[in-house]
Amino acid sequence: METNEIKNLEDIRESSVRYFKTLKPVTNKTDMYTAEIRVSDYCELAYVISNMLKLCILALDQEAPEISNTVKNTSINVGVVLEIVAQLLPLDEIEFLDEMHQMLIIDPQDVNKLTTEKE
Repeated sequence: METNEIKNLEDIRESSVRYFKTLKPVTNKTDMYTAEIRVSDYCELAYVISNMLKLCILALDQEAPEISNTVKNTSINVGVVLEIVAQLLPLDEIEFLDEMHQMLIIDPQDVNKLTTEKE
């Protein structure tokens, strides 16, 4: 490897430590990770889970009014569900992709070099 390539590889490793934060490895498990959601207490967690379940029931069941027979509070706070989805977006990793893109794809000719080298 050339010195430039080694420097780039070191930069990539340093950046990956800085940016790969969304998934955390599960202890004693290979290829298993956890993603964190933040809630203030068990009540909020239950509220989020309840809203997700009700939303899924409505999405799956054409006769959704039946939900009112089994669930006390049938209103769904879609905003709560969307907050959880937003928390799970890997924003740090997306920044890493941007940084790698700028580091590795500076000139369109570089892309051509990479594709011809692989062939």
